[in-house]
Amino acid sequence: MPDTLNPTAGHVKLGSNSGQPMSRRDGVAKVTGAATYAADNRPDGLLYAVYAGAGIARGRVTSLGVGAAKAHPGVVEVMTPENRPPLALDPDEKHHFFAWRIEALQNDTVRYAGQPIAVVIAETLEAATEGARLLAPTYDEEPARIGFDGGEAYDPPTVGIGGNPTFEKGDAEAAEARSAKVVETKIATPMQYHNAMEPHAIVAQWDGDRLTIDTPNQAIVMARGGFAAYFGIPPENVTLRSPFLGGGFGSKAILVGPQLLCILAAKLTGRPVKLTLRRDQMYGPVQHRGATRQTVTLGTDGDNRLTMIKHHSVATTSSFDEFIEGAANASQNTYATPVLKSSHGAVRQDTGTPGPMRAPGEATGSAALEVAMDRMAEEAGMDPLEFRLLNYAETDPASGKEYSSKNLRECYAEGAKRFGWAGRPLTPGMMKDEHGRLKGWGMGTAMFPAPMFQAQARAVLKADGTAVVETAGADMGQGAWTALAQIAADGVGLPADKVEFLSGTSDQPDGGVAGGSGHTATAGSALFAAGSDAVAKLAEIAMKDPDSPVFGADNAGVEAREGRLVRLDDESRSDSYADILARAGLSEIEGNGTGARNPADAEARAMFSHGAVFAEVLIDPDLYQIRVSRLVGAFAAGRIINPKLAASQLNGGMIWGVGFALHEEGIHDPRTGRPVNGDLAGYHVPVNADVPFVETLLIDEEDHFVNALGVKGVGEMGISGTVGAIANAVWHATGKRVTSFPIHISALL
Repeated sequence: MPDTLNPTAGHVKLGSNSGQPMSRRDGVAKVTGAATYAADNRPDGLLYAVYAGAGIARGRVTSLGVGAAKAHPGVVEVMTPENRPPLALDPDEKHHFFAWRIEALQNDTVRYAGQPIAVVIAETLEAATEGARLLAPTYDEEPARIGFDGGEAYDPPTVGIGGNPTFEKGDAEAAEARSAKVVETKIATPMQYHNAMEPHAIVAQWDGDRLTIDTPNQAIVMARGGFAAYFGIPPENVTLRSPFLGGGFGSKAILVGPQLLCILAAKLTGRPVKLTLRRDQMYGPVQHRGATRQTVTLGTDGDNRLTMIKHHSVATTSSFDEFIEGAANASQNTYATPVLKSSHGAVRQDTGTPGPMRAPGEATGSAALEVAMDRMAEEAGMDPLEFRLLNYAETDPASGKEYSSKNLRECYAEGAKRFGWAGRPLTPGMMKDEHGRLKGWGMGTAMFPAPMFQAQARAVLKADGTAVVETAGADMGQGAWTALAQIAADGVGLPADKVEFLSGTSDQPDGGVAGGSGHTATAGSALFAAGSDAVAKLAEIAMKDPDSPVFGADNAGVEAREGRLVRLDDESRSDSYADILARAGLSEIEGNGTGARNPADAEARAMFSHGAVFAEVLIDPDLYQIRVSRLVGAFAAGRIINPKLAASQLNGGMIWGVGFALHEEGIHDPRTGRPVNGDLAGYHVPVNADVPFVETLLIDEEDHFVNALGVKGVGEMGISGTVGAIANAVWHATGKRVTSFPIHISALL
């Protein structure tokens, strides 16, 4: 990172605030109930909206009991396709690369079970709920298409958001034919549904052609533009507030139908309206992770080095739109091989459209790849760690570019040492604990891209020696407000307690997208640049002021330290921010900054975070109940802004891996298309008793290419590696290979 802001003004490096394990700025507000989430807003005259969800998965609505619903005491209006106010954009058009086709009562067609088919608006939530029940819809029903065998197969034009569905380097079939050993692994993963603690909610109110929205959102300024486009008003006429966000995982970055319905209901009634999804309504209109069926084929030569990787994945999507889980792409960047082939297929079914869900593609794809690598190590008679070290990639296998950093070997070494991997028997079923339970050890490699988007920020130095910094960022619970404030404080050269950090509203500079584990790097770079700009302007004033102790320091330069500018050629001479502004007759000085990656570095280097996860499982030899007893992960993820928050995020990622491996599974009835387990009683996620010991090791890493701050992301990496590690530990305990997730007891009996 450069030390100078301009030829005459220097700047202290990150470190006085960044790198410190500061506690969360929002922690007290959240645990005391002072934090205001979207559904906590109650403007005067508030009405409550409840949408009725379709009871079939495919067909059309033939009748609705609108009269019965409107006759219920407290019901104000019932919105249907016949009286819904117009939209400026067709909700069946994808007007933006980050937009989905959504349901906004545009017609009577039903595309999946639970789809909104009408909205009841009432004075109370109870009246709206009862009114929705009284609608008693009837349908012209068609057979539901559910699952890989019941849906329509096709070749997708893209995977993820605009990604290539196929990649090939070398001749995979020829490499397979000449390989000394070939192992084919088939893995299935289920649909998984977003179950953030805070369900999707929105409060909308109109004032003429101006719209105010309270809703959790991961891309505030971009979402403001989307809402404005749907309602045909300028973006500056929309105020979107999202100060607190109770989990997002990707599902709160993209506009969804219930949000538009609430805004339409406010337009229809002329009053503020609140719409909050019930837990069962999270299983349809707000995206999910599509199911996959994957085949990973590995080949090795006589020295047990990989000769080829071939990875094919088929994923489910909806009947009317597409988001294809890019699972096969996870094999492109992890292990050294001269030949690579990844490809994708898709199956349309009658569900809501999938979308990005924490580590989209990487979580599902690495689960299959890591099981395949373990099987190949078994075939070679090698320790799984040694096999991975033998096939360690010095450069990115897909692009041939050098990695921007190379610390995976250290992750392997430190993780294995802390876990106690040495001495692990190769033969499965050889280890037991003191209670006679089967014990197994497994591992997996964690890889995640280090993306960076674009963001803007503003910093204002004030005459009282404090600063205000702001960007429209999002804190989904990962601690972004704390880490970003630490970076911002270093940017303005002040202690963190002297800096007011503002975020979470659309009238602030665009903080970019909180997704892809790129928010800290993106918004943080903008904040640091804005602070640096303000300090540079202040230094220019001081060095031209004859009354300043730093006057004439142009050639030697000055450095910002703890609210003072210090001459580099004579550190006994310094000037405070407050004095500089006072002499200049200014109450404040403003700086602006942009966060973006150097295009030359992006072109020249492959940028990833790296890690290794080691898992221990204990399995009852009679009941085959599986317990994950230990997880140890070692991760190299660039400069760590806040070790406490980073470790928490990586621990959370590994815990999500436990859920993926053993718990999470969205099930739809193939006859009706309805979700069978659309609640937290039937859709299982890990609880404390499922995860007795998790430990994260942070490997020091300096990456001079990823961005000027050296910051990468940690939010999603912990999942990749963990799922495969648990599956491999189950094999080591039982000798039975996993073929699908979550791992059911029946698969081991």
